[in-house]
Amino acid sequence: MRSGIFMMPLHPASKDYHQVLEEDLEAIIHADRCGLDEVWLGEHFSCQTEPITSPLMFMAQAIPQTSTIKLCSGVLNLPQQHPAVVAGFAAMFDHLCKGRFVMGIGPGGLPSDFELFHLNDAMQRGRMMLESIDIIHKLWTEDPPHTIRGEYWQIEQPEWHVPEFGLGVFPRPFQKPWPPVAIASMSPFPFLAKEAAGRGWSVVSANFIPEDSVATHWQRYVQGCEEAGIEPDGANWRVARTILVTETDAEAEKYLQRPDCAPRYYFDYLSSLMKKAGFSQVMKGLRKDMSDADLTPDWCVNEVVIAGSPATVADRINAMRGRLGPFGTIVLGGIDWDDKPLWRNSMKLFAEQVVPRLDG
Repeated sequence: MRSGIFMMPLHPASKDYHQVLEEDLEAIIHADRCGLDEVWLGEHFSCQTEPITSPLMFMAQAIPQTSTIKLCSGVLNLPQQHPAVVAGFAAMFDHLCKGRFVMGIGPGGLPSDFELFHLNDAMQRGRMMLESIDIIHKLWTEDPPHTIRGEYWQIEQPEWHVPEFGLGVFPRPFQKPWPPVAIASMSPFPFLAKEAAGRGWSVVSANFIPEDSVATHWQRYVQGCEEAGIEPDGANWRVARTILVTETDAEAEKYLQRPDCAPRYYFDYLSSLMKKAGFSQVMKGLRKDMSDADLTPDWCVNEVVIAGSPATVADRINAMRGRLGPFGTIVLGGIDWDDKPLWRNSMKLFAEQVVPRLDG
């Protein structure tokens, strides 16, 4: 079983921005030293609680301070930038990290960013994401002069192609023909999980949604594989969960009972955001009759958090895998280090005493 950590990242809005950046870098370095296989970092432009505006820029500083961990965008919100800009930044980053890059992409997930970029139509964002990645891959694999006409972007360079000076030529990634592509899923029965399967991409299931919703991601992925004539492979499915590992079950229970603990802030923020945006069903899963009033931090902690001793956590993850399907990577949901020793030790215990006990 492979392992990783998915960091939106999410911190209290009142926390000092510089401290947040330092702690997030420390978390990546610690994950590498603990032996986790990958780290995912989000992209959000207009939110103090989710303050990383460029995962590639941020992770670039981690390259010389880490050795083996894959550095994954989680995700690049493609509708929000021109495809040529993303292609240039991603290709360079792939070279800087010598191929330790997994290119997570998405249509966007932060309502204030939708408003900022005038991208309020969800169907439009999905179409833009797919058009953008197709353009990016063409820029990486086709020789100039480029003439690409899409619904949302047009690229034409008929005159400024001068081979002897490399004019008109886009930089190409370290990995050929391009870095592995992944999409993140949080809704039940996601269309993009099916689309990803047909394109040979991997799927990352969000850590803040119920298991019944996560199970539908594998169902959609298998459906997409079958329609494309591809054998479904659990190695292409990552499941993220909010996980706390402590020396004893009692220690985890005591921490989670604190009304001010970081996971409660995490779920208070997300549930409030989803309710305001009209997306609360995402966090309820398949519970169609559940009211917004019942979607509380307490309910979320009880429903989706896996906590306890290494043996308890390993048993719960193995049981979950039996219910959900053969995911190949278990991913920690990144939580604010309100208690730094606790969360650093949790990651260490997870890597050293939980992962070796996992099936698959």
